[in-house]
Amino acid sequence: MESVKTDPKIKIAVADTGFVVALANKKDPYHLPAYTLYRQIAKIILPQTTLVESAYLIGKFGGTRAVTHFLTSVPVSRYVPTALHDSDFARIAQLLSTYADTRIDFVDASVMIIAERLQIDTILTLDRRDFSIVRPTHCEALTLLP
Repeated sequence: MESVKTDPKIKIAVADTGFVVALANKKDPYHLPAYTLYRQIAKIILPQTTLVESAYLIGKFGGTRAVTHFLTSVPVSRYVPTALHDSDFARIAQLLSTYADTRIDFVDASVMIIAERLQIDTILTLDRRDFSIVRPTHCEALTLLP
């Protein structure tokens, strides 16, 4: 595992599922890097698609109590739950079509378009491969952390 790369200028980022699950699971090998980043970034956009997938995976490793703890912590955390807009679905479909020969799925595409819509260039993810191949419309390249 690499050391945590941070940038004190990063004030906002969008979270992917792997990051959220690693942060919630102290036994995850990426928990410490995720926790370090979480403490340094003031506002973490949490797409509702990520929220659903994260709750499911947290439940798989920790059961209902872990999901309950996670969900009750969201309103008092750095997470900002964010819904998709009607206009986002066409861009998600475009991304899925453009990258159909990759593993990019609906949740990955939703993370990307929310980053585009909100003009955020930092994604908190453990999925470097998928996010590094997508070309965003709002910046030259995404910063992927940790």
